[in-house]
Amino acid sequence: MSFVKGLKCRECGREYGVEPIYVCEFCFGPLEAVYDYQGIKKAVSKKKIGNRDENLWRYREFLPVDGEPRVGLHSGFTPLVKAENLSRFLGVKELYIKDDTVVHPTLSFKDRVVAVALTKAKEFGFDTAACASTGNLAHSVSAHGAKAGLNRFIFIPATLEESKIVASLVFEPNLIAVDGNYDDVNRLCSEIANKYRWAFVNINIRPYYAEGSKTIGFEIAEQLGWRAPDNVVVPCASGSLLTKVWKAFKEFKEVGLLKEADTRIFAAQAAGCNPIVTAIKNDTDVIRPVKPETIAKSLAIGNPADGFYAYRAVKDSGGYGEDVTDEEIIEGIKTLARTEGIFAETAGGVTVAVARRLIEQGYIGKEELTVLCITGNGMKTQEALQGRMTEPHYIKPNMESFEEMLKRLE
Repeated sequence: MSFVKGLKCRECGREYGVEPIYVCEFCFGPLEAVYDYQGIKKAVSKKKIGNRDENLWRYREFLPVDGEPRVGLHSGFTPLVKAENLSRFLGVKELYIKDDTVVHPTLSFKDRVVAVALTKAKEFGFDTAACASTGNLAHSVSAHGAKAGLNRFIFIPATLEESKIVASLVFEPNLIAVDGNYDDVNRLCSEIANKYRWAFVNINIRPYYAEGSKTIGFEIAEQLGWRAPDNVVVPCASGSLLTKVWKAFKEFKEVGLLKEADTRIFAAQAAGCNPIVTAIKNDTDVIRPVKPETIAKSLAIGNPADGFYAYRAVKDSGGYGEDVTDEEIIEGIKTLARTEGIFAETAGGVTVAVARRLIEQGYIGKEELTVLCITGNGMKTQEALQGRMTEPHYIKPNMESFEEMLKRLE
């Protein structure tokens, strides 16, 4: 049984049915899925959820699908790692990593949103899936779309890292490299979506697609023993992930699965693409577009679709935002790898580096329980580390050469 009631404009509040639309026809505001929370409250329990398979569909009552899941059956329920080494390094008592670098088929949190989006696309009867992407979404739509038997058109900036291009091409979609940045790609895709009856997961299917991100918040709460953390640090591109993590805690409280949901949400961005954090620091809800210039290409959205709502979530939760340089991003990647053995992509480096700044500035208390959202695997962005790592120790195949090397290490 589905508990999604329909779509509702986030600006004027007008309501719509369950359709493949994404903007209000009256005020052009974005649409969001709404639910029958009283019905969900009667249908779910901690025990019922705990007895289900360990994937994102264990929270199916909170997701906007009508029937059984059709896509992404092996996505979700990634580890929540108690980061004892990193917590000591940062000087805090209780720190966790929500590690979306593993478990997912394409090794990023985008498998969550695509699982929901393509399940909904199949319900609507689409035969073609499409997306505008900075990399991870391209991989996920390519892979899950192949499994679902859908035609796929994937649009990316032509300057994307070569490893991310290969990771999409292996699934043999129609990969379209556009001469421009992500915002140029997205504008083109909006035009195409208006002409062709394709399921653009982050355009006409966006209200359903975005709901998949809530499962990160659901999992954090369940894995912490059905409690919300004091703080969560979330990397921001469009801003959607941040808003949905916050929504997840509120929904769990709404139906009685959490007693309290007082989590503060913190936004993490690269200094070379920081429109959301700039708005937070200036205490204004006006998101001013920027031209991205950062190694964190997966976060390089200069005109974020959910920027205003991310700003509001941060402010309403009592959180804050920070941005970090490319050098700090690399150091964040290396710090997480060195302390916890987790290899994150550049977005993860942003999250770790921002968390360090927030702790030093006193925004995150050293006695509080904090979760860092690490959203993708570092194998996807190895190019960012080239020339920034120590070199191997080259030796000859004999004991003398080895021991000479050991002396140099002393």
